[in-house]
Amino acid sequence: MSRMGKPIETQKSPPPPYSRLSPRDEYKPLDLSDSTLSYTETEATNSLITAPGEFSDASMSPDATKPSHWCSVAYWEHRTRVGRLYAVYDQAVSIFYDLPQGSGFCLGQLNLEQRSESVRRTRSKIGFGILLSKEPDGVWAYNRGEHPIFVNSPTLDAPGGRALVVRKVPPGYSIKVFDFERSGLQHAPEPDAADGPYDPNSVRISFAKGWGPCYSRQFITSCPCWLEILLNNPR
Repeated sequence: MSRMGKPIETQKSPPPPYSRLSPRDEYKPLDLSDSTLSYTETEATNSLITAPGEFSDASMSPDATKPSHWCSVAYWEHRTRVGRLYAVYDQAVSIFYDLPQGSGFCLGQLNLEQRSESVRRTRSKIGFGILLSKEPDGVWAYNRGEHPIFVNSPTLDAPGGRALVVRKVPPGYSIKVFDFERSGLQHAPEPDAADGPYDPNSVRISFAKGWGPCYSRQFITSCPCWLEILLNNPR
C-alpha cells in the first residue's frame, strides 16, 4: 500500500492549513490565511438543476463579454450525471456540499428523485469539499473536507504506463491534478470504456471512495459521488 498519505517527516512545521502530501513536485501547501479569496462564479443557490439525461451546459450565457471559462465541472453519482455542467471563470472555485459562507458549486443543492443509501452516506462526507485552483504550473486541488479524495488524471499516470493511477489525498493536503507542461509531453492510453466518460484533458475526483486496481471498485462509475473536471484548452 502506498504511504503517500503520510506527512513529510522532515517538515517540522507545515504551513497551515495545507501540507505537502509527498516530496514530489506534484504537491505543495496552500496558504489560505488571506480570507479575501472570492468566488464570483454563479451562486450555488442560483444553480439550475437538470434531470438525468438533460445535458445542458451552464456556460451558455447571453453575456457575450464574459471571458471564456477555463474548465467545466460535472457531478456524477455512479453512472448518472446530476445537474448542469458548472462553468468556472475565476482562478479558483470551491466545490462543496454545505458551506455556511462563500459561493461556488454547491453539491448539496443538486436534487435527485431517488438516491441509494451509499450515495447518501458519501454525500454526507463531502463537507467543505475541495478548492480547485488554476495556477501557473497547472491545476491544483486542495482537500478542505474531513475525508480523503481520490484523483485520476492523465498527467498523474507514469509516462508510458498503462496501469490506472489513482492518488489518495487526505484531508488538509493538496495535489497538482493536471500539469500543463507534462500534458504536452505524454499521451495516456484511454482506459477501459467501462470506466465511464473519458477526455484526455479531464480530471476525475471521487469523494471518500477510491477505485482502480488497489480497490474493490474497479471503475469510477462504481463510486457513489465523483467529479469530472473538463479543462478548456489547458496550457
